Amino acid sequence: MRFTGFLLLTLILASCGTESGRFRFEGRFRNLNQGEFYVYSRYGAADGMDTIKVADGRFAYETSLDRPATFVILFPNFSEQAVFGEPGATVTISGDVSNLKEIEIEGTDDNELMTDLRMRINKLSPPEIGTAVDEFVRENPASPAGVYAVERYLIMNGNPDYRKAYELATLMRKANNADRRLPELCKQLKSLQSSQKGNTVADFSVTGTNGIKVSKADMKSKVNIVCLWASWNYDSQTMLRRVKELKKKHGKDISVMSISVDARAESCDNALRRDSIDWPNVCDGRMWDTPVAARLGLSTVPGNIMFDAKGKIIARNLTSKEIEEKTEFTLK
Repeated sequence: MRFTGFLLLTLILASCGTESGRFRFEGRFRNLNQGEFYVYSRYGAADGMDTIKVADGRFAYETSLDRPATFVILFPNFSEQAVFGEPGATVTISGDVSNLKEIEIEGTDDNELMTDLRMRINKLSPPEIGTAVDEFVRENPASPAGVYAVERYLIMNGNPDYRKAYELATLMRKANNADRRLPELCKQLKSLQSSQKGNTVADFSVTGTNGIKVSKADMKSKVNIVCLWASWNYDSQTMLRRVKELKKKHGKDISVMSISVDARAESCDNALRRDSIDWPNVCDGRMWDTPVAARLGLSTVPGNIMFDAKGKIIARNLTSKEIEEKTEFTLK
């Protein structure tokens, strides 16, 4: 998943000592005595986001689990780490908070596969990462680690490779019919292959946190911007403020909608009120799994997509400065 703020941690899984129908991860971080981090589950294995406290460098998290699931740890610096849960398993996480990329997770095959892949990716250039993920998935097509790797390294970046992601997702679907995520992922990726610059933005219709509906049909300005953000991410809030200034300057020539990946609508609404932002905002509590974000191909925070009055995509995932430059150029 480009994310400043707290301190950090690590995970490790060991498949013993946990009741059937329960999953637990625990660990200890070096160079961190006290702090906290967040954990949430992908695809509805658990509701919302939980806070995990670190005391004397140690932490633990346990939850009910009746089927394999992917959990994501969100660190204070907004980097993330996946942990693959299995009923009855315990996973151990270890590492140094000053070097989160080297965190090790042990206790199940999928966690150890993902740890090995991450250690390899740490040494690769961006073009080489795609090749490494391709090789990993082809060697482990039935592993949930492959699903996460495709999402994290091929989709959730500034230059997503939807074609390759679709190819690998199709391969994984054939190898693992029981994974309920893959049919929907394949469907989304097939659509997203046509959502690159120059193509037409996908249709959408959603209800904002203020109860007002907004759709693609409502965004017919010369420049239309949809932003993906979170109240806990400073860079994404900077993006919203920059877009607010552009909206103030250009008025009806710009339409804006935002999508928050906060677990609670109250958190994003408070941030928007603080900055006096009143355009439509979506927050359904599903975080990165919110359907409209997936439909628009938005999967990084901060993220954005810009399109013209006819729905033609102008650009996506620009920096705050690039949004300003592209908007001014388009409105000349």
